[in-house]
Amino acid sequence: MSNKLPEMSQKELARRNFFLKGARTIGLASLGALMWSAYVDEVTASSLVLRPPGALKEDDFLAACIKCGMCGEACPFDTLRLAKPGDNKPLGTPFFIPREVPCYMCPDIPCVPVCPTGALDQNSVTTEGELDINLAEMGVAVVDHDNCIAYWGIQCDACYRACPLLGEAITIEYTKNLRTGKHTLMKPIVHADACTGCGLCEQACVTEKAAIFVLPREVALGKAGDYYIKGWDKNDEKRLENAKEITTTTEISKRDPIDSLNDLDGLLDD
Repeated sequence: MSNKLPEMSQKELARRNFFLKGARTIGLASLGALMWSAYVDEVTASSLVLRPPGALKEDDFLAACIKCGMCGEACPFDTLRLAKPGDNKPLGTPFFIPREVPCYMCPDIPCVPVCPTGALDQNSVTTEGELDINLAEMGVAVVDHDNCIAYWGIQCDACYRACPLLGEAITIEYTKNLRTGKHTLMKPIVHADACTGCGLCEQACVTEKAAIFVLPREVALGKAGDYYIKGWDKNDEKRLENAKEITTTTEISKRDPIDSLNDLDGLLDD
């Protein structure tokens, strides 16, 4: 007995397979588009992410990090977590949330030496051949003056006391309370050049939502640009060592200044 299908059945089967393959292709394409869209959303929502000590600049970090999780495994306080779908951060990359678990500033910085790719740069947190956690630039603490109760006149120095660089990264400014006329305001002042962004101050803040919080340095700090220098600071002047003068020449700049000033829309002939 022949197993050959009737001619009509073969055509029907081929047609059915065609539509099944087409549906499968469309389904896979749609799934891929959804996954890509989700990935893009995760990446573009990462401007406020806080990275481990020694992390390269964000673009370089993302290019170098292989999402191995070794830094998280090395952290003795479970500070570091790997981003998962829904965290709105590049998937698989390490980050931390100071209000929940800050960086406890381990002197040996165990999360950095284990990085296999240099995404966490050991040299950036090393001085004279030894690791120095005080060189870390994870972020900068920012004080919300409107909601910090110390700025209201309530005595509070929780963030100041929690700072591991006591009296350096955060200091207290004592000013007269003009509302009462007789009390002193104890205002916390963050010094960006010393702040590592560990987040211990944010965790210690007594307000319902922290009135001091850590942001990435690129977000928290402004930039004066090369147009302005601190004339009293020789180190700041070094920024201009390789600067080049740029002269823009226009038609009007080629003319005599007096003629240009007196020329009312071309009324003065050359």
